[in-house]
Amino acid sequence: MNSINWKLIFQLSLFGLAMSLATISLVPENLEFIFWIVIFIICAYIVAKQAPSKYFLHGFLISIFNGIWITIGHVFFAATYLANHPNVVKMNGSMPMIMRQHQRSSMIIMGLPFGIIFGLILGLFCFIASKIVKKTVSQ
Repeated sequence: MNSINWKLIFQLSLFGLAMSLATISLVPENLEFIFWIVIFIICAYIVAKQAPSKYFLHGFLISIFNGIWITIGHVFFAATYLANHPNVVKMNGSMPMIMRQHQRSSMIIMGLPFGIIFGLILGLFCFIASKIVKKTVSQ
């Protein structure tokens, strides 16, 4: 039996696709973290109910896929995204010159570390949820 539910991981990663598009211009930069907390709680609950095992790994992989979706969306719509995210522009100002000159490239480079960091957080959420939530009985 496969201990990783790839379909579940992909489906839950679609939250990342939705947030990628929403954060371009709809979700204010200062409220984005609230949306992510809600998404992480929903994902953790669903993983705890439906994943066969390896709850932490499921959460980690969901966030890696989220990071890919987000990076693609933000790179593709970089001008609009940066216009609506002054703190990202400010952060880019403290980067080495090569990264400041190539903002899309810096988004790609920074996407993986952010995916890993948030993967560790979502993985922890999923692990904790697996200890709290009753498992759905599969047939």
